[in-house]
Amino acid sequence: MDPRQHYELLPLGHDTTEYRLIGNFGIATFEANGRTFLQVEPEAIQHLTAVAMHDVAHYLRPSHLAQLRKIIDDPGASDNDRFVALDLLKNANISAGGQLPMCQDTGTAIVMGKKPEGVLTGADDREAISHGIRAAYNTLNLRYSQLAPITTWEEENTGTNLPAQIEIYSTTTHDGKPEYSFLYMAKGGGSANKSFLFQETKAVLNPQRMLQFLDEKIRSLGTAACPPYHLAIVIGGTSAEFALKTAKYASAHYLDNLPTYGSITGHGFRDIQLEGEVLELTQSFGIGAQFGGKYFCHDVRVIRLPRHAGSLPIAIAVSCSADRQVLGKITADGIFLEQLETDPARYLPDPETVRSTESGETVHIDLNRPMHEILTMLSKCPVKTRLSLSGPLVVARDLAHAKIKERLDAGEAMPDYLKDHAVYYAGPAKTPEGMPSGSFGPTTGGRMDSYVEQFQAAGGSLVMLAKGNRSSQVTMSCQTYGGFYLGSIGGPAARLAQDCIKSVDVLEYADLGMEAVWKIEVENFPAFIVVDDKGNDFFAAPSGTVALPSPAIRASSAAVRD
Repeated sequence: MDPRQHYELLPLGHDTTEYRLIGNFGIATFEANGRTFLQVEPEAIQHLTAVAMHDVAHYLRPSHLAQLRKIIDDPGASDNDRFVALDLLKNANISAGGQLPMCQDTGTAIVMGKKPEGVLTGADDREAISHGIRAAYNTLNLRYSQLAPITTWEEENTGTNLPAQIEIYSTTTHDGKPEYSFLYMAKGGGSANKSFLFQETKAVLNPQRMLQFLDEKIRSLGTAACPPYHLAIVIGGTSAEFALKTAKYASAHYLDNLPTYGSITGHGFRDIQLEGEVLELTQSFGIGAQFGGKYFCHDVRVIRLPRHAGSLPIAIAVSCSADRQVLGKITADGIFLEQLETDPARYLPDPETVRSTESGETVHIDLNRPMHEILTMLSKCPVKTRLSLSGPLVVARDLAHAKIKERLDAGEAMPDYLKDHAVYYAGPAKTPEGMPSGSFGPTTGGRMDSYVEQFQAAGGSLVMLAKGNRSSQVTMSCQTYGGFYLGSIGGPAARLAQDCIKSVDVLEYADLGMEAVWKIEVENFPAFIVVDDKGNDFFAAPSGTVALPSPAIRASSAAVRD
């Protein structure tokens, strides 16, 4: 090790990404002092950003789609694994049409740029990036999710999905040629909220203890972030925040080309063997692709970093079924963006396989029936039963729940709409012209846990529909008041909008925008019984082991949780 030499902490190998040319304006080269410089105008950066934000909302990487198809073809996958994977592939096909984004939570925009000194812009690049983000969110059917703090306690939606998280780093010239490179991400609240930091000690740095540690922590992720996951684990770090940031990049497969060995220089590396062991561990959980099986994760990345002798941060992060990231670059040859899959239909199985995957036993629930009849029907079905829902649903999430709680606390009655109908925790994206609904997938159910006992005691929320696991207080409340929690597949928001949601009308609190109380009509809306009226909870023990929440420092880059 030469003490005079700088060594990269995350030395990436050769970029093998397939790019497409999206423009060749706003760029020029010139020579000075024997060197070639690249002049990049703000409009080139803005254009690259706008197209990138469009593509990550509608397209996925071919590798991700191939992994979904692998689940359907795997004889070891459960019926529910295959059912979820097929629904996600259908969703990808609808989203690729360019009207409905793949997820209703169109995310916080996160942009990381690497700019060598051979690239000159003469402007604030963050402003050009922000203009591109604003243009995409204003013109596409995306959702504004960023809340500006007006006071410590009061917030307002910015109406632009700004501010974004923008980080630009100084780096070396690429292959002797000036190149401005970018990573674009749209990070929804669900997966962002499953970023965790644990401050550990040397005691966990052995194979047996590390796997025990990871067994407990990974189980606690639950399904609220829409598995199957791309799971990233970072062991070590020069700081806590660097460990978390590395985990985010690793979950996006940005660090796949790291070395697979360590050295005295202290660079980070991938532990391929441990990745395989952790993937096998996740397959043993029984959680599967949301409702039982082995596909809790598509894959695992384990990054080992250097650390201070007195500190051992361990970071965990996931990328969800809306696996939204894309690489971009500006060179002397033009403006380039990673080629995502625009024809995901080629990953769909043959019609006979589709029919067999969808042919599992399903109980049809008529939501037009009185609530007591719906409850009686559900009470006859065991946990994990696949349901098909048709009829009216009331939609309400965080802000609406808070307002209804204020009314109950003031001695007012529970609104009839929460007594008479099942409640769907969700918030839509913009509605395309001529369609009844924008992308309209489920929100994380756990965020409404604190309201359930009070609402059910007042006769409301007896049937709840959302994504992810719930706390024990929800299970106990359902057992006490005869309620049910139904799990909706997290991820296929575009398919639900196109195939299942027939009408959308505001019932109350229109001023809350997408957080208003809505009434929607659904047809053949898929769901599973997760918590029943007898105290059973599928997620409590999918394979005989209780999945307990684990204490951690949460790290989230999204301003809302979905």
